[in-house]
Amino acid sequence: MKTYLVLWFNSNGAMPSEVNRSLMSLGFKQVQGNYDYVYDWGDNVDLDEILLFTDRIQMTLKGTGVMFKTETINGQN
Repeated sequence: MKTYLVLWFNSNGAMPSEVNRSLMSLGFKQVQGNYDYVYDWGDNVDLDEILLFTDRIQMTLKGTGVMFKTETINGQN
C-alpha cells in the first residue's frame, strides 16, 4: 500500500524546503506528477495505522500554513 500526499503552500507560511525536510523525516519520498510525496507501507496496513500516520502529518505541518490531502491506494501505483 502507498499513501500519496499533495501539498498547497501559503505564501505567508513556511518555506517549502523546510516542509520538505520535515516530511522526509516521516519517511516520505518526493515524486513528480499528480502527487508531491509518497509513503510506501510495503504490505497491507489497517485503517487505524493510516489515520495515526495522517495525525503525524497534521502535527508536522501544523503552523506552517500548508494544506494537504492524502490518498492511500492498495496496489501498484
